[in-house]
Amino acid sequence: MKIHRRYGRSSPANSTAPPVRIKPGADPRLRPVFALIGAPEPAPFRPDPFQLDAVAAMDRGDCLVTAPTGSGKTWIAEQAIAATFQKGGRTWYASPLKALSNSKYIEFSNIFGSDHVGILTGDRQENSAAPIIVGTTEILRNQLYDAMHRGKDLDADVVILDEAHFLGDRDRGVVWEEIMIYLPVRIPLLMLSATIGNAPQIARWLTAIRSRPCNIIEENTRPVPLFTLFLHPSGMLYPLMTIGGTQKKSRIYGKVLDYAKMKNPPRFSTGGRLPPFGDVLRVLKKYNLLPAIFFLKSRADCNNALNLCTTNILDDPDRQKRIHDTIQTFIDRYPHIAKHSQIYHLEKHAIGAHHSGQLPAWKLLLEELLTEGLLDAVFATSTVSAGVNFPARSVAFLNSDRFNGTEFLPLTSTEFHQMTGRAGRRGMDRIGFAIVVPDKFMDVRLISNLVHAPASNVNSQIRINFSMVLNLLLSHTPPQIEDLLKNSFASYLLLQDKSRATARDHLGYQQQYVWEDFERHLEFLKETQFVSDINTLTEDGIWASRLRVDQPLLIAEGFRLGLFPETDPALLAAIIASFVNEKESDERIAKRFIPKPLLTAFLNVKKKLRPFSAYMMNRGFEVRMLFLRPSAAVYAWASGNDWDTVIQISEIQEGDLAMLMFRTADNLRHIRALADTFPRAAESASKAIALILKDPVIDKE
Repeated sequence: MKIHRRYGRSSPANSTAPPVRIKPGADPRLRPVFALIGAPEPAPFRPDPFQLDAVAAMDRGDCLVTAPTGSGKTWIAEQAIAATFQKGGRTWYASPLKALSNSKYIEFSNIFGSDHVGILTGDRQENSAAPIIVGTTEILRNQLYDAMHRGKDLDADVVILDEAHFLGDRDRGVVWEEIMIYLPVRIPLLMLSATIGNAPQIARWLTAIRSRPCNIIEENTRPVPLFTLFLHPSGMLYPLMTIGGTQKKSRIYGKVLDYAKMKNPPRFSTGGRLPPFGDVLRVLKKYNLLPAIFFLKSRADCNNALNLCTTNILDDPDRQKRIHDTIQTFIDRYPHIAKHSQIYHLEKHAIGAHHSGQLPAWKLLLEELLTEGLLDAVFATSTVSAGVNFPARSVAFLNSDRFNGTEFLPLTSTEFHQMTGRAGRRGMDRIGFAIVVPDKFMDVRLISNLVHAPASNVNSQIRINFSMVLNLLLSHTPPQIEDLLKNSFASYLLLQDKSRATARDHLGYQQQYVWEDFERHLEFLKETQFVSDINTLTEDGIWASRLRVDQPLLIAEGFRLGLFPETDPALLAAIIASFVNEKESDERIAKRFIPKPLLTAFLNVKKKLRPFSAYMMNRGFEVRMLFLRPSAAVYAWASGNDWDTVIQISEIQEGDLAMLMFRTADNLRHIRALADTFPRAAESASKAIALILKDPVIDKE
């Protein structure tokens, strides 16, 4: 994969200046700012005006709440749930992340009682008839598909969409948009979001398609004020922006601007090495700026940063004991953690690494320790900023860009504000800090512009896929589906934004493309006998619609050809894993890791599906290659091999390996739903799920 970095005109040149000796210091202008550091006086909880306004707005229609991270949006959800619960109604609370759903499930169970709360995330399906359901957005979307197919209403009286700005997510935003389009008008919709630049547009669109008012509740004031700092490589702290100016007149601090203008400014390190984080922590500790979250560009950097903090010695016996006891509590529940190589860093240096390459249980441990104020620093990738309650006194940036999966692009204002939303702990801090630590890929001017920049707009990400087409055809004719697609956010923007020709042309193309793409998918489904000539699903199309997965047609074709090992749960899991994997892998695998039954089944599936795959590609549809290595890893795990051996086979980090197991299990659940058509495969799929979802992938309890 080719990775590009792109910057604006003010990008600093690569430095050849040697690193300077770090000596802690602070600009005198920071004294009154640092004097604010500390915990606020304890006070009884009083809801903020925007929270009360949001609760009242729910009586008048739908409600879109946009507010900074940590401002108390969950309290609004709790009030909406309580009001519905007291009336004997049912609430559906949807979030984008399984971890966030699990957290809210525990939180709501403590408030409303565990008997009254259920969870549906794919991995967990508990108490599904409860009056309060917490789950992922994909599960809610799938329930809407089922309700439309049955000709019934969704069994809910209020729907809450958390992290509603995911509407603009490139990969998953279509799910949010589908929910908003399909949700019955009788069901009030409460959306909780980080600040959104075009919230009024979204509200007007929802009002138009749902024929009920969508009220906007906007809050722009952070619960904990934010102050931005610049850490000079000498160890001197400066304000990033001038102190005392209004937001409109605020500008970059003079000495920081002088640094930004230098052709070859001094750096913390040279040659692509990481900064001496032990010295950086020494500066921050002197001025009481810890705990801090350092946002780094890669998992490897997060792990390597730990070895640069050996001078950060934890010498507080009480804190040492609390950290040790917390770790032991987690080990009792997640035994695999006992072997984690980074426990030493937690106990000796009060630091940790948090990223998607780590197991879920390890990330939970770090979140617990930081939330309790027991760590000095966590080195994390930017993914920690989304959806998890993981605050610190300070956050630190070493780069002004972010990797989006394909290339490095400059941070947007929304990304910046979401990351700085972790700075300042409500009830624990009177002030939070965002600290610029200039590294090779830091554009200081860009960060200074983002400090007061308005939130980015959220745009439509609607797109067609085979699962969507099959499920809509269960309950709609193509003309009806065309009307549904005209309710998309993209269509609304096209009709409303008549004064901007460029936007109109772009959106017009997008809406025309969406419908043409639907027709293209429909035609292919007809050619392959999943849809009849009269635009209804065939028998194959009906059961294939239950495969709400990434590659439904390939898996469906595999069933039509009888390719899957329907009576061997471990082998079935292994073959399905090859459809889940999204990344190329090195197929040079030691023979001892490739049992003959696995190799025979894999090669048979790959060979027999090749004509169908080629047919799809010739029609312009994406088909991912099937790789043996993920299958070998899942087969080994399902067959009882130990976790370390499976990591050796997979050659990926254990967090990624756990995700492979989770996604494979999710695909197997959809196969389990085909019990009426493929009973043996469904039974094996159920057994396979139990074989791969075990400690350390999931909680042993």
